[in-house]
Amino acid sequence: MYPLPRDNKWLLSRLDYLWSEYFSDVPQNNKVFISFGRFAKYRLGSIRLNKRTKSSIITITRMFKDQRIPSQVVDHTIAHELVHYAHGFSSQHPKLHKYPHAGGVVKREMSERGMGYLYDFYKKWIIEYRQLLRKQHGW
Repeated sequence: MYPLPRDNKWLLSRLDYLWSEYFSDVPQNNKVFISFGRFAKYRLGSIRLNKRTKSSIITITRMFKDQRIPSQVVDHTIAHELVHYAHGFSSQHPKLHKYPHAGGVVKREMSERGMGYLYDFYKKWIIEYRQLLRKQHGW
């Protein structure tokens, strides 16, 4: 069996899965789109609100199209952006905090929603990833 190609349709399926499994209590107050963006080594994901259409747009680094990147890392990145959405950042929900990462709210929210395993996996992966970048750039 071959793995599914990592395209925007695959990303949408991951978003749908994460939302239904872990964020089913968060209403989708506006349209939410997800797609691969440009290749970025450091900014792995982002969410923004289109002020004209009032839709939320999640962008994931094109680097994650590479099958060697574990799917747990992609899922963590999408879930991270969904936490921001649920907390009122780049969405129609009321803002729950002054800053999107205030006091470790993303980690806490992911743990409370049963996604601590994704957060832990990501933390281990990011250490290895940074070491690889240092070697590549001679830092």
